[in-house]
Amino acid sequence: MKSVSVLLNTTDNVKSFVELLTKYDYEMDLRSGRYVVDAKSILGIFSLDLNRPVVLEIYADECDELLNKLQPYID
Repeated sequence: MKSVSVLLNTTDNVKSFVELLTKYDYEMDLRSGRYVVDAKSILGIFSLDLNRPVVLEIYADECDELLNKLQPYID
């Protein structure tokens, strides 16, 4: 499992973030405090406090390609 802090502070960022994640078969969650949602769910993401960074948890060992593509979102 890999964890990375991401900042999704605009609606367009959330949309492009979800579009990117849906291209991968990995299970992924977003965590904000005690709340955890499916990282591929736009509605789930909007239920979080997006004024501060959230933690993306990727349940895969080899996800370097995805991490490289996530650079614009990493806080």
